[in-house]
Amino acid sequence: MELHTLPFVVVDVETTGGQPGGIDRVTEVAAVHVDGERVSLAFHSLVNPGRPIPWMITRLTGIDDAMVRDAPTFRDLAGEFAAHLVGRVFVAHNARFDLGFLSAEFARVAPTPLPELLMGQLCTVRLARRLLNHLPRRNLDAVAHHYGVSIADRHRASGDALATAEVLRALLRDASHRGVHTWEDLETLLGARTSRSRRRRAMPASSDGADGV
Repeated sequence: MELHTLPFVVVDVETTGGQPGGIDRVTEVAAVHVDGERVSLAFHSLVNPGRPIPWMITRLTGIDDAMVRDAPTFRDLAGEFAAHLVGRVFVAHNARFDLGFLSAEFARVAPTPLPELLMGQLCTVRLARRLLNHLPRRNLDAVAHHYGVSIADRHRASGDALATAEVLRALLRDASHRGVHTWEDLETLLGARTSRSRRRRAMPASSDGADGV
């Protein structure tokens, strides 16, 4: 399938820490749709994690207990959020982190595993490794700076997701200059195994200094 025809959803989550499926939970989530040249914020919400937010996380994100006290729980927003993911290629910067947390959250409240809702999965850290190997780091700050993408609200879900969407578009433009025009071309570039499943993966082996919470 031609890359420019694929419906992407760029996702970012903020969390109480780094342990998906354990004690840590999502505190904020955003989803940005990328359809060709069109980029739009499709969903954004604070999330009540049901546990205190550590002070070092508040210092990083600005999200504190008072901000999420009256926010919906993930169970409350899961159906609406899922509607913005279905049939799209899931994209995140350090996708293993975001997909790990969201998979754990959906597993608590929904019968269908999150990956089964998606057309595919793509990590912009991994793509940046292939295309920008001259950069010493490929975290969101470094890659956004390289492409001249501003981040309006760093370490907040909507700001990071919108910036990652622009980074994705820039990376795909660079990939096209290398003859990468289809999903299969992209998998070859990334060195990923192809699968008979329609849910092909392009996930990172490690975070490469990318963002966590």
